[in-house]
Amino acid sequence: MSDGELLSIGEVINLLRDDFPDVSVSKIRFLESQGLIDPRRSPSGYRQFDQHDIARLRFILRQQRDHFLPLKVIKSKLTVWERGEDEAEESPDARAGLAAEAEPLTEDDILKRSNLTRDELRELIEAGLIEAIPGTEVFPPEARIIASEARRLFEHGLEPRHLRAIRLAADREADLLRQLVAPLLKARNAEARAAAREVLESCVGSVQAMHRALLSAQLRQQRAP
Repeated sequence: MSDGELLSIGEVINLLRDDFPDVSVSKIRFLESQGLIDPRRSPSGYRQFDQHDIARLRFILRQQRDHFLPLKVIKSKLTVWERGEDEAEESPDARAGLAAEAEPLTEDDILKRSNLTRDELRELIEAGLIEAIPGTEVFPPEARIIASEARRLFEHGLEPRHLRAIRLAADREADLLRQLVAPLLKARNAEARAAAREVLESCVGSVQAMHRALLSAQLRQQRAP
């Protein structure tokens, strides 16, 4: 991309897709609606992205993919990024913001944030896609993401029983990482547990990125003539 060149939203997606296979028109529009990006508009109203917009998008998508940060925290980090400090450490305030958003959810919370029906949510729970925190009637914060993405898949004709394959794949990946840190956890001391957490945080992004890349490669082969 040359200096001064402006790209349409479709061209931006094609440019980013190799690194971020799940990027989409709706995702970019959502980021704009949340105030994280602000592309210019053509006289006819179409979004136009310059080099700075694309670099900003890459930073946002990388923070989501590699660090699982909520948009509120990413938005606070953008000020640091604008100063050229892309890899700056998270501030205490950013960490506090992340912790504040990681609160358990009730069924009503999930329904409100995902637009699922109560029957659809119950089906996801029965299929094991969404599970309550052991010993409670509330759900981990990840349940919102699972519910929202499930709703999108339902719109394309999939059903909860079809999504069990995704749960099984996640279980296998989690088992692999648990085996990786098992020797550290056997030590049963605070230092070893802290080391285990660091290993998991370091590896989980790589596993997810590989999963997305492999899935994209498989689908690309199916589209090939």
